[in-house]
Order: sequence, then C-alpha cells, then structure tokens
Amino acid sequence: MRSDTIKKGLERVPHRALLHATGIGRKDLQRPFIGVATSFTDLIPGHIGMRDLERFIERGICYGGGVPFFFGVPGICDGIAMGHLGMCYPLASREIVADAIETVCNAHSLDGIVCLTNCDKITPGMLMGVARLNIPAIIVTAGPMLSGRFRQRKLAFVHDTYEALARAKKGEISDKELTCLELEACPGAGSCQGLYTANTMACITETLGMSLPGCATALAISAKKRRIAQASGERIVELAKKHIVPLDIITTQSMENAITVDMALGGSSNTVLHLMAIAHEASIPLHLKTFDSISRRTPHITNIEPSGPHFMEDLEYAGGIPAVLKRLKTKLHNTLSVSGEKLFAIAENARIDDEEVIRPLQKAYHAQGGIAVLYGNLAPQGAVVKQSAVNAKMMKFCGRAKVFNREEEAMQAILGNKIKKGDCVVIRYEGPSGGPGMREMLAPTSAIVGMGLEDSVALITDGRFSGGTKGPCIGHISPEAASGGPIAILKDNDIINIDIPRRKLEVKLSDAEITHRLKAVKRVPPKINTGYLARYARMVSSADKGAVLR
Repeated sequence: MRSDTIKKGLERVPHRALLHATGIGRKDLQRPFIGVATSFTDLIPGHIGMRDLERFIERGICYGGGVPFFFGVPGICDGIAMGHLGMCYPLASREIVADAIETVCNAHSLDGIVCLTNCDKITPGMLMGVARLNIPAIIVTAGPMLSGRFRQRKLAFVHDTYEALARAKKGEISDKELTCLELEACPGAGSCQGLYTANTMACITETLGMSLPGCATALAISAKKRRIAQASGERIVELAKKHIVPLDIITTQSMENAITVDMALGGSSNTVLHLMAIAHEASIPLHLKTFDSISRRTPHITNIEPSGPHFMEDLEYAGGIPAVLKRLKTKLHNTLSVSGEKLFAIAENARIDDEEVIRPLQKAYHAQGGIAVLYGNLAPQGAVVKQSAVNAKMMKFCGRAKVFNREEEAMQAILGNKIKKGDCVVIRYEGPSGGPGMREMLAPTSAIVGMGLEDSVALITDGRFSGGTKGPCIGHISPEAASGGPIAILKDNDIINIDIPRRKLEVKLSDAEITHRLKAVKRVPPKINTGYLARYARMVSSADKGAVLR
C-alpha cells in the first residue's frame, strides 16, 4: 500500500507513534488509509448538510476495511460572493482546493480519497486534485436543494432573488412580497435548484465516472444520498486495494461523454473552464472547438431552470443522470465508472420516468446543445455563450456598445435606467487576470432580465457568467482586455454584431482602425496588488486555456 511509506519499517517508529496518538490501533496499520476531503462549512447552503454525509462515508470506509482520516477543504458560496470584491475569489479558490488535496494526500501517503463536495468551484477543484494525484478516488456531491414555495408557486434562487430585485426596483413587486421571496427561495440544505454550475458539475462528475450512479441528482435531504455516501466509502477501499485510479476513468472518451451530457442538459457555461482545467491536470488535450463541435451534434433534451420550467428535483424523479445516459447512449462511449460498471450497463439499467423532463432525441427542445463557441475580431481566441438560454429572436443581434471597466459601473447603469433597447453592455477588465478571478456577471444579467430588457439588450464580457444566467450573454472573451485583447479598444456606440448560429462576435470596425486603436490602448493598473489574488493574476492563463495557473 502507498501508506506503507509512513507506517512500515524500523525507521517509521516515530511516524507510527504519531499515528497511534490519533487513536488508531495496531490492526489499523494493516488497512488502507483513506482520506476524506470535506468542504463542510456553515457558510454555504450546499454544504451545511455534509456533517451527516461525513458519518455515512466514514461508516462505509470502516465497513470496507479501511481507516478514514478527515481533513477540511475551503469552500466559497458564489451567490454570497456575487456582486462585490468577494467574486474575485471563487475561481481562484479552485486552484487552492486542488493544491490542498495534493498537499495533504502526498504529505501523508494516503491510499485513496473520498471528496465530499457540492458547489461551484469546489467540485472541479477536487477533480483537478485527484487527477493530478492519480490515487484511487471517488467524488460525493452533496445534492441539490428542494424548490422553494410561494403561493403554491415553485421558487428558484436566481429567478426569485436576483431577477426579483430588479422587478422590485421597477415597482412590480411589493416590499412584502420581496421579503417573502427572500425567505422562501432557498428552503434549506443543497446546491441551488437549477442547472447552475454546482449541479452541472455534479452531473458531469457522474458522467465522467467519478461518482457512483445516481449521485448527481439525489437530493441533499434524502436517505438515498446517505446510502450513496456510505456506498462510496465502501467502494473507495475496494478501489484502493485494486489500485483503480482516476486516470483509468478520466480519459479522452469520458471527457467527450461529459461534454455530450453537458450539451444535452444545457448546463452552465462555467463547465468549459472546469473541464479544460481537469483535462489539463489529466494531460488530455482539450480545445474550445471540441465543445462547439459536440454541441452541434447533440440535441438539447432537458429544459431546467434558468432556461426552462423544470428543477433538479424533476430531473431526479425522471431518472437522473442514468436516464439521461440511456437517452444519449448512441452518442456516448462505453467508459468505466468508479462503481466498476461500464457506462452502457448503467444506461441499460436506467428508466426514464418523464418524457417531458428528459425528452426523446427527435423531440428535443433544441437541435443543438447548450453551449456555442463564438469567434471574430472581438474574440480571436474564442468566447462562450449558453445558447440554450437565449430567446430565438436574440440569436442574432446588432447593437450599440455601452462600455464599462467594472461590473459595478454596469450594474448602476442598468438599475439607473441608462441601458436602452438595442444596447450591448460591454464589461471588460474582468477576465482571469484583469478581474482578477474572472468574476461572474449574474447580478447585471439578472438585472437586465428583471428590467424587462432580455429580448432587446445583449451583454458581452471577458469575465464569466453564473449557470443561472439567461439571455444573449457572451463571456470568456479571449484574449481578455488586461492582456491587450480587442475588447479593450471598444468605445461607446461602436456597433457590436452577435450571430450565434454563425458563431460570430464582431465589432464593425475596419482592420486598420482596430490596429490603430490597439496601439493606443493604455495599460490599466492591476485592481489588486496584494495577497493571493495578486499572485493569481500574475500566474493565471487565459479563459480559452481553462484559466489554470501556469
């Protein structure tokens, strides 16, 4: 066993003395040492129920014949961090999570690891860490939140808080109703109810084969989630004994499966960054064009909040990810899961219980998948849009640029009624380096929706969007403004052309004018000059490379 490095031989007397100080006995030295990386925190609704799941993972490891060792991993709630300096940190924290897992597991020579996670950047960070380590690993995602209720209407976090605040600004919602929404939109433990980044990553993790079947959509408050947690604890011991490692499971083919399911679900655009970062750690070549080519041939078969009326609980009751795999089987590779089953077997054993929640391919909501990658003189290295959440009449848009160098400036303009029909809001210097941390633009995009402008106003940025974003919102523009990308040259009233079907993002300027303006661009000083974010800004790659640290 890998842990023999710290527990066998005469020279390890001091090491064994320290291990015995933790309370383990002599027999335990013969068993696999299993780490449990838990991101439990009181700060994140998706994580507050993890203490319960930790007990069941621990029980499973002990039943399987292993010795569990728990350690903490930091977690950030993107929703609470949104709209202020805090949003500079979530994407940057992904690298801290990966580094923490590498550090603890290698320092203590652990034989395997269970990662207990849920929310947006923590799940990909854990996947990056275990791919880098390549020791036996299982991911347990803690599960989606139930929908809220208000006057018999189902509530979701984004629609009934971020969009509601803009409607309140317009006087469409009373203070009393807004307070009720505030209290009821998030009724308890779990990741937010729609197909936002946390739940999209859970679905991708299960499709990759790194979670047990059914894990992604099993609700946070369910006994089913407890059973999956215990089974994951038992299974990791078996994986450690057989030395089945993540890179046996995370392969080019399983990556293609994950992208296919992502496109079919209409998931968060953040998954582009995260899958590229995971592929980087696994030394798997993955390019932006792969996402677009898979999207073009994958129908969008679920319509989950924010783009549609269904919630994650509906997907769970319709059969979960195994049912989605069943529907997509002809488009997938027969790859391995941590369960020991192959993907086709999981698909064949599944049942589709709601033909509207998981539609047949020939009756898809859209002919193409959820994400499109755009190119043009504004995005030479690419940009990303969640096309499944764009109204059909906004798939092509030509509008006047309204340029802002910070998210807060754009938010003030939107709520101050300074953005009009036909405008294209441009938010720049918010990329991986310029942000730093590539802030999500959920607040301005939701404000645009709440102000009734989603069918007449577009937004483009070198930052990124929450999985809760809908409308013609284009992010990840590369190169970013801080790196001298063309988005840095834009001026108010420049004409921006967006053509999603043709995958184009352009400013209507001559090549000569673009070249002239690029030469005149002045360097914008870094927004943050101290601490981790200053180091992150110096080391991070561009969005089209996954925003990984170099």
